[in-house]
Amino acid sequence: MSEIVEALTAAQTARAARRAGEILRAGGLVGLPTETVYGLAADATNDRAVARVFEAKGRPAFNPLIAHVRDLDMAKAHAVFSPLAERLARAFWPGPLTLVLPRRADSGVSLLATAGLDTIALRAPAHPAARAAIEAADRPLAAPSANPSGAVSPTTAAHVAEGLGDRADLILDGGPCPVGIESTIVKVEGEDLVLLRPGGVARAAIEAVAGRPLRRAAGAVEAPGMLASHYAPAARLRLDVETPRADEAFLAFGAPPGDHPHTFLLSEAGDAVEAAANLFAMLRAADALCREKALKGIAVAPIPASGLGEAINDRLARAAAPREGSGIGD
Repeated sequence: MSEIVEALTAAQTARAARRAGEILRAGGLVGLPTETVYGLAADATNDRAVARVFEAKGRPAFNPLIAHVRDLDMAKAHAVFSPLAERLARAFWPGPLTLVLPRRADSGVSLLATAGLDTIALRAPAHPAARAAIEAADRPLAAPSANPSGAVSPTTAAHVAEGLGDRADLILDGGPCPVGIESTIVKVEGEDLVLLRPGGVARAAIEAVAGRPLRRAAGAVEAPGMLASHYAPAARLRLDVETPRADEAFLAFGAPPGDHPHTFLLSEAGDAVEAAANLFAMLRAADALCREKALKGIAVAPIPASGLGEAINDRLARAAAPREGSGIGD
């Protein structure tokens, strides 16, 4: 198993980040916490290191990676920012918003990380351990979710160790991820905005800053999390279930059914923010219970699509999608 190093206090974070920086600069892989989910980080400018990420995750090469940066200045070395893109970055960075922008011709980010596209996905994470690791490495970090591709995303260091074993050279334990769901991904095409993936920043907040609506993407894979089957546990999911069957685990939202023996409560108060933070950990726990008790699957209560509910429903729909072909990529 990978070595796990605590990064819970400021002093622990500083020590762990220095070590992570050494490993990353040498082409190694580090599992690190962000405010969204744990990422499997590599030097985004190192082709071999990026290839190790694809290999460790079993990830298809056509699915691009997000490059995590320290700040807007670092991002501008790799992408062309329109006034609208810069306004969004200043409003939501550091935080759970990824911007897909035209790639600068002189960007040093590996073409493997951008899947050969002429765009690049960039985000400045807010978690102190992630920010310290980027600072220590002094380069962008390609850091998709630290799990086997297509599986449920990790929100604790233990999830990373369970999913990847010794494929990460080091895992920084920064505690549970406070947002618990991946970043929102928006492609900025001049003054036009395309929502590639709903996530940790609600659509309404982005539209308020942009002063214009987001349109939904259709077609080619331009960003992580766009494949139809994704974020999937082994157990089958049934969505929008009011009354679960006795042979199902149940993810409840709001007041749970009082007599169901296998209930996981996403949010008793019906709070989408709390539910998002709990989603992946409870999917994992429900999946484990299905294996332990030989249950038939996981039923999920209806969740309103407003605010972060849009992102939650997106993840659940992909987790429940038919798994023909590879069904992977995150």
